[in-house]
Amino acid sequence: MIIDSIQAAIGDTPMLRFTHQHFAEIPEGSALYAKLEYLNPGGSIKDRLGMYLVKEGIAQGKISTGTTIIEPTAGNTGIGVALAALAAGLPTIFVVPEKFSLEKQALMRALGAKLVHTPTSEGISGAIAKAKQLHEEMADSYLPLQFENPANPEAYYHTLGPELVEDLGDEITSFVAGIGSGGTFSGVARYLLGRNPEVRLIGVEPEGSILNGGASHGHEIEGIGVEFIPAFLEGIPVSDFSTISDAEGFAMTRKLAKEHGALIGSSSGAAMVAALAEIAKLPAGSQVVTIFPDAGDRYLSKEIYSRTDY
Repeated sequence: MIIDSIQAAIGDTPMLRFTHQHFAEIPEGSALYAKLEYLNPGGSIKDRLGMYLVKEGIAQGKISTGTTIIEPTAGNTGIGVALAALAAGLPTIFVVPEKFSLEKQALMRALGAKLVHTPTSEGISGAIAKAKQLHEEMADSYLPLQFENPANPEAYYHTLGPELVEDLGDEITSFVAGIGSGGTFSGVARYLLGRNPEVRLIGVEPEGSILNGGASHGHEIEGIGVEFIPAFLEGIPVSDFSTISDAEGFAMTRKLAKEHGALIGSSSGAAMVAALAEIAKLPAGSQVVTIFPDAGDRYLSKEIYSRTDY
């Protein structure tokens, strides 16, 4: 395949199939599929979102030549938006909690973005507040705000959902995916429900997230977990939330790298733990789909594959 821009390589990622011979938890005759979103050119599922946010901003007249795009982000959305902005010739400013992944910050800068830091203790809520302030102060600017923008779930409804059905048909038993902004989960869930109202929807979070009613606190797994209930989950009939510890998530992340060559981030490890727990409960012949959202190379400074404390 020959392409004329790196942005043309976004989407149509492969799925990796796991069966009983790979994991004993998978019943004979069942299969677990992982959508390898870390193989997008920017290294994550958020490449899809970045392209969609910029395209919709232009279509709605909110972005014109010279508009600065401002966004609060832990990193992957920033990389995705920066890729899209690069193709459109637009400047970008990303507001990032200061101690989040250094590799992701370096990648955003490599794509021409300016970074503004907020205290890590304020989490993503602090980054959102700062981004809104910058947007108010800068006349020709656009704040997509992935946490509130309906284009977020729409990006996945129109791209990722159809790809899953194209590969597996309508017989997907369960969809298991991490929840951060909730855009990926809700967008894909709505698409799958439209094809099969019986599909089970399993949201994945780390310990320290609040979806299962636990107290909010810090966690090492990045990219998923919430301090507030995402608005995008409203009306989505979630079957269950699976809360995964840092120890479980990172152990699976290392296992997938060492035994299967999947160089993924810790949110992917957490999703795999939850997906295995889900498929173990289902009858033979079930098909469970999960998402590997990003690559592990952006967490090497945190010793994602080598730390021994969990």
